[in-house]
Amino acid sequence: MRIGKHTLALAAAAAMAFSAIAAGQDAPPQEGPGSQPTETVAKPRKKDTEAPADSTQTKIPSKYHKETVPQTDATFKSEATTVTVDVAVLDNRGHFIPRIPPGNFRVLEDGTPQPVSSVSMGEAPMTVCLLIEFSNLFQQFWSEGWYQTLTAAYGFVQTLKPEDYVAVIAYDLKPEILSDFTTNREKTNEALQRLRIAGFSESNLYDALVDAETRMENIEGRKAIVLISSGVDTFSKLTFDKARKAIQSAGVPVYAIGLLQALREYMDAMGMLGSIARLDFLQADNQMNTFARETGGQAFFPRFYGEFPAIFNAVSQALRNQYTITYHPTNQARDGAFRKIKVELVNPATGEPLRVVDGKGHSIKYQIVAKAGYKAPREVE
Repeated sequence: MRIGKHTLALAAAAAMAFSAIAAGQDAPPQEGPGSQPTETVAKPRKKDTEAPADSTQTKIPSKYHKETVPQTDATFKSEATTVTVDVAVLDNRGHFIPRIPPGNFRVLEDGTPQPVSSVSMGEAPMTVCLLIEFSNLFQQFWSEGWYQTLTAAYGFVQTLKPEDYVAVIAYDLKPEILSDFTTNREKTNEALQRLRIAGFSESNLYDALVDAETRMENIEGRKAIVLISSGVDTFSKLTFDKARKAIQSAGVPVYAIGLLQALREYMDAMGMLGSIARLDFLQADNQMNTFARETGGQAFFPRFYGEFPAIFNAVSQALRNQYTITYHPTNQARDGAFRKIKVELVNPATGEPLRVVDGKGHSIKYQIVAKAGYKAPREVE
């Protein structure tokens, strides 16, 4: 997507509109703006009831305890005849649903059911790349976009556990590694403190995201890219289609947090947002959604600062607690083609969709988070 003149006008108007508000705010502390998020996980009960594998429904145990299973590296391999895919099953509040019997999982590859070899669940440290848009387009010093960007970045880092690795990359005209993967939070905070004055007015999202995906492609374990961005791309060398294919091939989950949602709605209601700018931002949101969905991640578009803690908790729930499904694809052709994957929860006796209920027996909606597919290996001549 190429940004239009109306969108550039919005960027300038955003800085002016919030300059008076920002002038009356206290500067963010060195530890970063925002407050420590709180947990939203349900309180534990004394007993769990586990549904049998051939049941027509699965009951969510209200006790979200750690499973006593060995920790395994959750990797996605496409260079061999075995495929391993990470899956998160989340309830309607974004909480991970544990202890689903292995027999309830079904994997379709290009529409064909696959023989599942194993299903395991565990909790493991995360390796996260924090990819942050930081340009003069929307992050001018003390603008609303600047403050919101730092609030999201600092807030997410505060939710990490000591054993989690995190790298910080900021992008405008090109991506810049502010700190490499480390468990040293002092280095991470030093990297975030460099986000003060933006250098360029370009926001090359496609190039930066593909660069981050490529760098993380061969990292083992639970990994993800947390993208804090408006979703707007102004001058990338890659097109959206080329970036999309590269991101699908690398297969690193993207968790996207869209910026300036409330500001955009306000300016639209006040007649300050033209039709071209409105379409630009709708397209930007759609792109963020696409990148997240096709890599097995999630996209969030908060309108209020109070939504950030729940978003960080949802990312943590989806990344730390996952099912690892291994199967041998029936299609063993080494043609380098992209193969679509769909993971379902079914009743193995009937093949019908699995009904999930809460502790009171009420049906709830759930979502299955998994990547859209993988690229098959190519035979080397």
